[in-house]
Amino acid sequence: MACLWRVLQWRSGFGAPVRERDSVFRLAGLAVRYHSTQTAPHMPGMEYQDAVCTLNTLQTNASALEQVRRGRSHPELQLQAMRGFLERAGLTVERLDHLNIIHVSGTKGKGSTCAFTEQILRTYGFRTGFYSSPHLVQVRERIRINGRPISKDLFTKYFWQVYGRLDETKEAHGGTMPAYFRFLTILAFHVFLQEKVDLAVIEVGIGGAYDCTNIIRRPWVCGISSLGIDHTQILGDTIEKIAWQKGGIFKPGVPAFTVRQPEDAMAVLRDRAREIQCPLWVCPDLDRYPTNSGPLQLGLAGQHQRANASLALQLSHTWLQRRCGPAGQSSPLPDADSSCVSPADSFQPSSVMVKGLAVTEWAGRTQILTHGALAYFLDGAHTRRSMQACVQWFREAAAQHERNASGAVVRVLLFNTTGERDSAAMLKLLVPCLFDFAVFCPNITEAVAFNADQQNFNVSVENMLTRCLDNEQSWRLHSDQRDEEASPLLIRDGLPLLAKRKTDTLVFPCILSALQWITQGRDPVLTDPAKAVLPVKPSISAKAAPLREAAKIHVLVTGSLHLVGGVLKHLDPESAK
Repeated sequence: MACLWRVLQWRSGFGAPVRERDSVFRLAGLAVRYHSTQTAPHMPGMEYQDAVCTLNTLQTNASALEQVRRGRSHPELQLQAMRGFLERAGLTVERLDHLNIIHVSGTKGKGSTCAFTEQILRTYGFRTGFYSSPHLVQVRERIRINGRPISKDLFTKYFWQVYGRLDETKEAHGGTMPAYFRFLTILAFHVFLQEKVDLAVIEVGIGGAYDCTNIIRRPWVCGISSLGIDHTQILGDTIEKIAWQKGGIFKPGVPAFTVRQPEDAMAVLRDRAREIQCPLWVCPDLDRYPTNSGPLQLGLAGQHQRANASLALQLSHTWLQRRCGPAGQSSPLPDADSSCVSPADSFQPSSVMVKGLAVTEWAGRTQILTHGALAYFLDGAHTRRSMQACVQWFREAAAQHERNASGAVVRVLLFNTTGERDSAAMLKLLVPCLFDFAVFCPNITEAVAFNADQQNFNVSVENMLTRCLDNEQSWRLHSDQRDEEASPLLIRDGLPLLAKRKTDTLVFPCILSALQWITQGRDPVLTDPAKAVLPVKPSISAKAAPLREAAKIHVLVTGSLHLVGGVLKHLDPESAK
């Protein structure tokens, strides 16, 4: 809490203990009360980490969040409250119309779709804004201009502008402040307006209909990526309920696109489009787009990215048509009261679109980092369907890497999940990947360090560690079942026909300690003397002999984007600067 302490000391001149949450809100806000949105002079001692610590006071602690979940009602009031916060920050929904927004929802692939779309339009030369969640390493990653996270100075400047306005109007509104994600959404809109972007690609947080990004009135085009079961406590426990929420971003007369969906989900989207009077198309397969240079190449790996790329082509193509005039041949908009979903026409992508798809990057999604003998396969899959895609990608990518290995290759799984997600179902999908070790740890970057960007009050440490132990037990259960299924055939002397591949399991208290054990000093990035090495029992050290002797170590990190972000903080130190 050192940075928050600085916030309080800067204003009061002395360090009085702060015991109540409301006091933290009040005192932290006083430090910026007199800063207008027109100028943002530097405040001595007030740095980026101070802004992030103050932002973290807007998180809901774990016990309060559980009460909110149990008593959730009247979700439509969330948007009404969001408009109020927006106006208190000096913005209006009418001003958001000037951002030329592309609005994207979905369960799986909405972030990748946004990344493809933003890259295509940036390649055309437009100044782009891109709002996404969650962040991997630093919170400013959520707000990007021209594909890059805004700088620490820019984040700090605009943070205090918005926070100051909200804080000085707090007492007149019952002491209320927007929660963490609401605040960041307002901040993103403010940044994009102040920085005069040509367009903003906005990724929905959760759901659609009642998500705080849905205060947008007039996007130029909307998209819905692949739908599945996730966030059931908020969105509902069936694909139909979830589709209804996602389709809530449709706007009258605004073209919308989706990928192929389960039949029940598509029926709901069709009904929502008819109800809202929104023309809706289904994107063609990627190989249906004619090109002069062979199959389209994607910067993001995995077969599942092909549907995201097709959706991005339709979104960017339609935005260009509606905002800038014709960008090629296209059929006219279907009637708004059409009773069916229309198939979208394939078209020949321009050379700019082809290049944009090929150079797209999106950290933490089907990403591979190679550090000497170590290859890290990073994918933040956290639903059953996304894990199926992750497994397919990993098995293909790892096999390709192993063909070039000069000796034994050890496979390691590093896994964690959050929220109410079905860990057991995801772990069952991972068992066939034949890991030598399955390692579990909470989304805590280091056991002895403080990092405000990755502080999370929404879940207790006790719950995180319990989850890891439960995951280890689930893995053992599914792994044992697979061994029983894999060895029913015996040769005459009673030995198994195929040798069993047993998986050792371990649980560590933080991400750094897990990585240090997995790498056994073979990754120079993790051998920084400044990083504390957690001592382990001799028996645990002895288990690591195969890791020390292997020619290559392949590590799949998955189950949580927060876990992937914590790993990237250690493996890519530049990302934390």
